[in-house]
Amino acid sequence: MKVRIYIFIIIFLFYSYKSYSNELSEEAYNWLKDFISVNTVNPPGNEINAVNFYKNIFIKENIDFNVAESSPGRGNIWARLKGGNKPALILLQHTDVVPANTENWTVDPFKPTEKDNYLYGRGTLDMKGTGISQLATFVNLKRLGKKLNRDIIFLATADEEAGGNYGVGWLIQNYPEIFKNVGFLLNEGGSGRIVNNKLVFEIELTQKVPVWLRFESEGKPGHGSSPYESSSVTRLLDGLQYLKNNPFPPKIIPSVGDYFQGLSKIVSEEYSDEYKDINTSIKKEDFIKALQKRSPFHHSLTRDTCSITRLGASNKINVVPPLAWAEIDCRILPDQPAEEFIIKITKMMEPFGIKVKKLMAFTPASSSTNTEFYKVINSTLLDLYPESHIIPRVTTGFTDSHFTRDIGINSYGFNPIIIPLKEFRRIHGNDERVNIDAFKTGIYDHLKIIENFVYD
Repeated sequence: MKVRIYIFIIIFLFYSYKSYSNELSEEAYNWLKDFISVNTVNPPGNEINAVNFYKNIFIKENIDFNVAESSPGRGNIWARLKGGNKPALILLQHTDVVPANTENWTVDPFKPTEKDNYLYGRGTLDMKGTGISQLATFVNLKRLGKKLNRDIIFLATADEEAGGNYGVGWLIQNYPEIFKNVGFLLNEGGSGRIVNNKLVFEIELTQKVPVWLRFESEGKPGHGSSPYESSSVTRLLDGLQYLKNNPFPPKIIPSVGDYFQGLSKIVSEEYSDEYKDINTSIKKEDFIKALQKRSPFHHSLTRDTCSITRLGASNKINVVPPLAWAEIDCRILPDQPAEEFIIKITKMMEPFGIKVKKLMAFTPASSSTNTEFYKVINSTLLDLYPESHIIPRVTTGFTDSHFTRDIGINSYGFNPIIIPLKEFRRIHGNDERVNIDAFKTGIYDHLKIIENFVYD
């Protein structure tokens, strides 16, 4: 009799929890639809609109919070649930989104639109969807009221899409108490995906370091009808052509090697051996060329890269200008200081008379897989999806995690939502969208990961 009662209690609790999780997922989905309508396009940002969105929810949930503007309209908000003395966990999100050209979308990008079980809208993937997953977890922990083994901090910030200097970077300088006794942080950067019919979860540990440069070339101005032997424009073009024709040599740093090892188990069989022995493969020119054509992302992890993205010279067709310029988006592997790389580029451009100016550069930093939090993420995913592959990820883009890694916080980019690979192309592009069922499942999975970490 007692055994039957015990089993009945277990079944009742299971379905009660499942029902509550479904309610939370529905609530989170409604929050996301509302959040898509909140205008936080950067530039100019106006992230104070997102702050007000979150503030209203926190007031309703009786959650204390703090707000700070780094500049008028550039709002940041944070809240803390108190727990035990273990190192705290931050759930970090940026609330700004990139612009969207409405002419290239099939729907209004700033009006949540449901179509074919997808929710369309700017920010559904980057990163308002992840932000709402964090909110749902945070609010749920507050409602349950169970004892936490550590503080958990909800932090929604401005300006990530333009470098983060009005968001996380500014908060570290002006509100360092937020980050005191914080050991771990969860941010954007990795997720679940289907590759060759295999479920893969990639957890971002490090990223290539952005080094944004401006090249300037000066020359004698004149009339376009009487060209000189060389000019500011021709010298600039010669230097850029040299940069294009001399790619940096391929190399594999340990974190990238680990990533390719993980990929070797899920890529097509014809590429598996090459990925598994990536240190040997990169020495073959035909492999590197084929890799760049097949996967520019994977190729970019094998070397430092520079993309020529902006050019400027005369403002009139018949005028030879005194100054020509170009802006270069370089991304270097996190195995060297940016200053060393800039010196290398400067020497490369000296024969062409081109001056090199630094526009922005971050410092290299990585997080460890040998931490309690990473292990909890790993074990929870395997409990939920026993057949899945879990890979530590290196990304070519940058997130606000570089700020927090610089101050010693193990920062991980991950949201357990499962997204088809082709959908990632919509990030910063047209018709950004999220599968509604996948979003709702991700709410539950995100909650389970955090619960397993903050409850003893």
